Amino acid sequence: MSFVKKLFSICKTKHSCCGQIQEAAQGVRKIAIVGSPNVGKSVMFNRLTGSYVTVSNYPGTTVEVSRGKTKIGEEEFEVIDTPGMYSLLPITEEEKVARRLLIKEKPNLVIHVIDAKNLERMLPLTLQLIEARLPVVLVLNIIDEAEKIGMKVNIENLEKDLKIPVVATVSTTGRGIDILKGRLEEYVRNM
Repeated sequence: MSFVKKLFSICKTKHSCCGQIQEAAQGVRKIAIVGSPNVGKSVMFNRLTGSYVTVSNYPGTTVEVSRGKTKIGEEEFEVIDTPGMYSLLPITEEEKVARRLLIKEKPNLVIHVIDAKNLERMLPLTLQLIEARLPVVLVLNIIDEAEKIGMKVNIENLEKDLKIPVVATVSTTGRGIDILKGRLEEYVRNM
């Protein structure tokens, strides 16, 4: 069975994570923010929605999904901050919740936030998202830390190779957020 078929085969049994995913509201376009833990997803969510969300990454905590709204161009979107995940083939309860959200809610756009200094380790999830035919925008967050250790990322080449929009940001300071919003608006216009 191919990876994509495994990913989107929906089981007949009820998992504990299923009850935590809200059904999609009719007519509301959605953006899901995904990525590994501690890459700045919640800060990105706050920058896009103007909301403040506290997220605990400690083992044994209840898995939460935060929601807010943002405007891209003239259109309003629901923004969903998903729990941390390393792969679309889930191991943890958090990964199960994030995957089910992508399957059930079918977001119009997926923002994959990664730690720029750990690019090689985090790109496999980007490739899985692309292979699953999800509309992905890749955000190289914490780019300032990558630059401090001498890393240089050729964003143009990465964009050409992946065939998706790529934006460098520092979500804690707001660097690159306006560029991201512009790229999201451009992407939405061409959907």
